Amino acid sequence: MATKIRLQRFGKKGKPFFHVVVADSRSPRDGKFIERLGSYNPNTNPATIEINFEKTLDWVNKGAQPTDTARAILSYKGVLYKKHLEGGVKKGALTAEQADAKFAAWVEAKGGQIEGKIEGLSTSKSEAKKAALAAEAKKNADRAAAIALKNAPVEEVVEEEVVAEEAPAAEAATEEVVAETPAVEETPATEESAEETKEEA
Repeated sequence: MATKIRLQRFGKKGKPFFHVVVADSRSPRDGKFIERLGSYNPNTNPATIEINFEKTLDWVNKGAQPTDTARAILSYKGVLYKKHLEGGVKKGALTAEQADAKFAAWVEAKGGQIEGKIEGLSTSKSEAKKAALAAEAKKNADRAAAIALKNAPVEEVVEEEVVAEEAPAAEAATEEVVAETPAVEETPATEESAEETKEEA
């Protein structure tokens, strides 16, 4: 009987939750299975993976073939690396102590990576929250200023508008007077110069 380590889907629409199981390769995805090994929840960040390490390693050593996603999960949890180290011990390339030391170092490094990711996510989340609060405070201040402007006394605004309208009108009138005065003076001068040229001729 060909056995596979695969995922069984549970959960509601858009929120999947999976059980990691050992099943006959001929059985349907959510059908009959031999043994449940753990669970995988991709809805959290980082994803939550709970695996019975010893049972899973035993099934992998017996020849159960993981699907692509199950292989990624087993690699993430170190099951495949442990199998690789045990193979090295059987061949005589490593001693059991060396294999255990390598696996312990790998587990520690993996734990550090996971902790770093969790810290990075928490800091980015707090920064996003601060930015949202700052934007909300600015929006509230703008809204308060607009309300204050709207509730300002109407008479003062009307007086300011009248004064502002009178000032440009007065400036325009003075510019017209200044522009007209030189034009009147220039016309006689040109007529006199033309009469002088005629008399000389």
